[in-house]
Amino acid sequence: MIQEVLTAVIAGGAVIAVYAGAAARVVKQYERGVVFRFGRLVGEVRPPGFTMIVPVVDRLHKVNMQIVTMPVPAQEGITRDNVTVRVDAVVYFKVVDAAEALVRVEDYKFAVSQMAQTSLRSIIGKSDLDDLLSNREKLNQGLELMLDSPAIGWGVQIDRVEIKDVSLPETMKRSMARQAEADRERRARVINADAELQASKKLAEAARQMESTPSALQLRLLQTVMAVSAEKNSTLVLPIPVELLRFLERGAPLTPPASTSASTSTPHLPPAQEPIPGLPTPAYLAGRADAAEAVEAVEDLTGASVEPSAPTDGES
Repeated sequence: MIQEVLTAVIAGGAVIAVYAGAAARVVKQYERGVVFRFGRLVGEVRPPGFTMIVPVVDRLHKVNMQIVTMPVPAQEGITRDNVTVRVDAVVYFKVVDAAEALVRVEDYKFAVSQMAQTSLRSIIGKSDLDDLLSNREKLNQGLELMLDSPAIGWGVQIDRVEIKDVSLPETMKRSMARQAEADRERRARVINADAELQASKKLAEAARQMESTPSALQLRLLQTVMAVSAEKNSTLVLPIPVELLRFLERGAPLTPPASTSASTSTPHLPPAQEPIPGLPTPAYLAGRADAAEAVEAVEDLTGASVEPSAPTDGES
């Protein structure tokens, strides 16, 4: 009798152990459990930890609640300014309602992938090439809004959408390279012209300063000579500016101009200067001038002398 009771207890314990093993489930921290009983949703979503279900009757489905990183295959399209490009992106999303993700859509990952591809093509057709290259933040926000509207009904939330790469044709790359090179050359010329303008203003200011103080020009010339001589050149070119000659001319003493008429003026000799041997003395020159004046006076009184001409053949 006792042996039969022990056998029944052991059998009952084995059945309970098998039942408990079949009914026990463990839900991880990043998962949520959804129970279907005879194909119908039962109760609330099971939280993480240990949980029990009815064996054979219930089915527990675990849904991952982590953020999923899904790459979007490259999509080829034509932009609004008629440029053919290939654009790929990446979508970050997560499940916020495990029951809706299982009931509303068959495969929420595949649905999000297809929706991302169609939205990316739509964004390419509505945007210009410059927007795809430089204004990606605005395009990312537009893609996120386009994906989040249908995904919220599937129990999925779109966290972020990023455009990864934009592939351009080779002809367009060469055209953009030429455009960038021309723009850089234009900026270089503008900067060079601005530098020339500033330098000319400074040179004009320096010229006005040197005009008021001519000695500054000579000092600057000496500095230039020192700079050139420091290079140990065999040939030294020394320019003499016109302003330096004018400065020397202003500093020279003034002398009266010499007369061109030798008959009415005498050479000017300083009082202390001795007569040079071989040259006419001032007294001799003065005497010749007086004699010339006397001859002119006699010709004025007597008139010019007229010599008789020879008789012609008709005269007797």
